[in-house]
Amino acid sequence: MAQEYLTKYPKTISLQDGIKRTISIDAKGVEQLTVIVKKNVEDLLKLFKNEGFTHVKFEHKQESQIGHGLSLKLKKPWEMHVRLVDMKKGLVAIHAEVEVSRDYLQHLFCQRTPVIYEIEGMLKKHQIDYKIWNDKVKNYVHTVFDNYKIRLATPSIPVFAWKPMLFFIGTISIFYLWKYINTIW
Repeated sequence: MAQEYLTKYPKTISLQDGIKRTISIDAKGVEQLTVIVKKNVEDLLKLFKNEGFTHVKFEHKQESQIGHGLSLKLKKPWEMHVRLVDMKKGLVAIHAEVEVSRDYLQHLFCQRTPVIYEIEGMLKKHQIDYKIWNDKVKNYVHTVFDNYKIRLATPSIPVFAWKPMLFFIGTISIFYLWKYINTIW
């Protein structure tokens, strides 16, 4: 049984310069915030691997992305997708979002949302210092006053695994190819 995904995301924040602002929401979802760490990429990859993440084979790479993305299976049908991005000066940005897993056809057109607190929890667990960056205003977040409550709804059409579908289509295709070849000989 597929389930909805519930999370929180910063809503009202203050920046390091003291300016208070609200994180915007539009048709695409909430404005992306980024977790920034001063850590080498190999150490971050080990951390994510220890937390159960695996490398993503097929993805749309972002500009300045380091290597392949990572994903962590959550409750069916959700997964967390993480990308590491080079920020120069020894800093690495962690972009994270929750979306329908790549194992399902609905991944291509379903709702997704950026996440911060899930990554923050992992970094705290491993005692890694971090800051939250707001790329829209080019400043670090100093304080979070309140949060949005985000609910990713279970897809309305039951999730459909595409890998078994490929096997089935391949098997049927071979059968029809064999049948066709036998009719022309």
